[in-house]
Amino acid sequence: MALELYMVGLIVRDMPAAVTFYRHLGLAIPEGGEEQRFVEIKMRGMSLFLDATASVWDPGHVTSQDALLAGEVGKHGHLLEFNLLTREAVDTMYNKLMGFGYRSHRAPYEVTPEAYFALVFDPDGNMILFSA
Repeated sequence: MALELYMVGLIVRDMPAAVTFYRHLGLAIPEGGEEQRFVEIKMRGMSLFLDATASVWDPGHVTSQDALLAGEVGKHGHLLEFNLLTREAVDTMYNKLMGFGYRSHRAPYEVTPEAYFALVFDPDGNMILFSA
């Protein structure tokens, strides 16, 4: 049996900010998630987790704040792609997030006639790719 990816996790420094961002994307995050140290978001075939206290299980964990101070956040180390199916949906999501004050890496652009992308950062500097 081949190994299959079970879950993707993001270590976050501010759980309420992370939960708010991913709710803006439309993820079904359980109520009260902003008050938890660990939140699992079940999706078709896989889960995404947000963990605000990775040092509990990883004593050598470097916080996102430490990485931010060292200038290491937002260097494409992590990228989550959400396929929104249409160019209009990419534009709408990008404009929505910019309206909430999130940081853009690249406004919507055509990669090829068949591919359309926009790139933004979540509150912890993880790159989020919206594609159509």
